[in-house]
Amino acid sequence: MDLDATTLSRIQFGFTIAFHILFPTLTIGLGVFLVGVEALWLKTKNPAWFRLYRLWSKIFALGFGMGVVSGIVLSYQFGTNFSRFSEITGPVLGPLLSYEVLTAFFVEAGFIGVMLFGWKKVGPKLHFLATCLVALGTLNSAFWILAANSWMQTPQGAALVDGRFVPEDWWAIVFNPSFPYRLAHMVLASFLTVSFVVAGTSAWYLLRFRHEETARRGFSLAMAAAAVLAPLQIFAGDLHGLQVRETQPIKVAAMEA
Repeated sequence: MDLDATTLSRIQFGFTIAFHILFPTLTIGLGVFLVGVEALWLKTKNPAWFRLYRLWSKIFALGFGMGVVSGIVLSYQFGTNFSRFSEITGPVLGPLLSYEVLTAFFVEAGFIGVMLFGWKKVGPKLHFLATCLVALGTLNSAFWILAANSWMQTPQGAALVDGRFVPEDWWAIVFNPSFPYRLAHMVLASFLTVSFVVAGTSAWYLLRFRHEETARRGFSLAMAAAAVLAPLQIFAGDLHGLQVRETQPIKVAAMEA
C-alpha cells in the first residue's frame, strides 16, 4: 500500500469517525429511552423508574460530551484533510451541517442542563419537556447529518458550476434518493443498540442481585423494545440494500467481493 497523503487522510478520518459514531448512536437511542422512563415515572411515581432515569441520564451526558469533542475533530478534518472536496461541496454541505448545529446541538446543549440538574429547580412537567427537547435534538442531529451523508452518496438538487456545486432545490438535496433509507436504518440502529446496552447492564446487576427492582424494570423494557426493533431493522436494512443496488451498484459489487 502506498501511504500517500490521501491514504493517510482516509485512515485518519476513518479512525476518527469510527470512534465518534459510538457516541451519537448511544445518545440518539438513550434520549428516547429517557423520555419513556421519565413518562413511566411521572405516571406511576415508582422510585425504580426514577433511579433508572438518573443512572442512564449520566451515561447520556458522558456520551453527549464525547460526541461533541470527537465531532469537532471531524469538522476540522473536512477542511484540513479534504480541503478541495470541501471547497467543491461546501455550498451544499456547509448549510446542512450548520442546520444540524442550529436545530439540534443548540437545543441539546440548552436543555441538557435542565435535564441533569433541574430536578429541584423546575416542576416535573417542565423537566419532562426538557428531556423531550433533548431527545428531539438528538433526532434532529441524525436527520441533518444523514441528509449530508446521503447527498454525498446520491447527490441531486445541485448543479456543478465553475467547479463548485451550487444548490438549486433544497428539498431535493435533503430528501435525496438514499436519505429515507439511511435515516431509518441509523435511527433504528441507535434504538436497538441502546436496547441491548440497557438490557446487558441490567442483566449484570440482576446476576449479582444488586438494585434488582430497578434492573428488572430496565431489562424488561429494553428487551421488549429489542423484540420489536430487531425485525424492523432487518426489514429496513433489506430495503436500504435494495436501494444501494439500484443507485450504487458498484458499491454493492465491492461489498459482495
